[in-house]
Amino acid sequence: MTQNLRSNAAPPGSTDLDAVRVLDHLVQRAVLTGASDIHIEPRRKGLRIRFRIDGVMSEQGILPVELASSLANRIKVLGRMDMTIRMLPQDGQFSIELNDGRLVHLRASTFPAIHGENLVMRVLMGHNLISVERLGMDANELDAVRRLATLSAGLIVVCGPTGSGKTSTLYSVLQQLDTENLSVVTLEDPIEVEFASVTQGQTNVRQGFTFASGLRAILRQDPDVILVGEMRDAETAQIALQASLTGHLVLSTLHTSSTVETVARLVDLGAEPWIVGNALQAVIAQRLVRVLCGACSVPYELPNDITTSHDESRVVLPAGTEIRRSRGCDRCHNTGYSGRTGIFEVLELDDELRELIKLRATSKSYKDYVRERSLRRLREVGLLRVKAGVTSLDEVLRVT
Repeated sequence: MTQNLRSNAAPPGSTDLDAVRVLDHLVQRAVLTGASDIHIEPRRKGLRIRFRIDGVMSEQGILPVELASSLANRIKVLGRMDMTIRMLPQDGQFSIELNDGRLVHLRASTFPAIHGENLVMRVLMGHNLISVERLGMDANELDAVRRLATLSAGLIVVCGPTGSGKTSTLYSVLQQLDTENLSVVTLEDPIEVEFASVTQGQTNVRQGFTFASGLRAILRQDPDVILVGEMRDAETAQIALQASLTGHLVLSTLHTSSTVETVARLVDLGAEPWIVGNALQAVIAQRLVRVLCGACSVPYELPNDITTSHDESRVVLPAGTEIRRSRGCDRCHNTGYSGRTGIFEVLELDDELRELIKLRATSKSYKDYVRERSLRRLREVGLLRVKAGVTSLDEVLRVT
């Protein structure tokens, strides 16, 4: 990368102009490779550049250490950060126009490290809105999500770890709503996609505009549907639950790993169990798995039975099943994968589950409930994708 960047750079000594061109090049390259994040990591002998592509870190090369200061300053200026502060973390947002005229939105953060400021830029997905049909859901899951989008009240929670595609799922649900005839208000951090017929707000913690305070303000805006980017604390969760009980459809996310854990977490946040039981309509747990490259993946037979993680007696892929594994070629940049798709676990609440919640049931009781109804868990859904040749066994085991 260093050689390519130098060939387009300004004359020696023009480090500020170099930084402009280098940053533009990095963003352009990130968009071309489908990267979600750009990492600029200072080391003793240079700036290590890595992209997160399909959820996995990918080495991109080394930049001259002399560019560190000017590149950091360039990002700070664009992100409206304080250039004089180098020993405290900062964050900001900015946009860069690509050579083809497309505008790329980026969220940048700095972190003081031993050899200088570590810089990470999230490439926001405003140019890549995903419809619900393209998320990776099967027919039953699609029907459930479309049905949930027609509800007039209640809480729908999408859960999963950071980077599992929760925001994409929320945005796809927004596309299912009749936004012309409904008042839809969002509170996000940050706003990643602009919707023409939706009122969108963005939190500003420095000014005291938090998820909790913003959600209170939204309730005075006569909304039909409220999207809260994340329930980060007990106060936000309790306001969201109360709003869903008073005639609003509320969509939000939690950093929990499964549908069962999400139900228990809402109660742990301090909300009354009867409120959770009455307000919660559904939980959607999800992960993103990389899709095998169609040009180089190779078949092989499983040597052993593969069971689900929650029931070792339940064999999903018996020994001898032919599945595929990644290999790597020029087309997929030797990763063996090309793109990602979602795997989902959709739990709609019924009367029995609501009673379990109101009785403060244990996690074991929730798991027994799910097992008795043979509801498919995330790993089982993923293993069925392996059987279909969509992804690899290693990939499913990695994310579930």
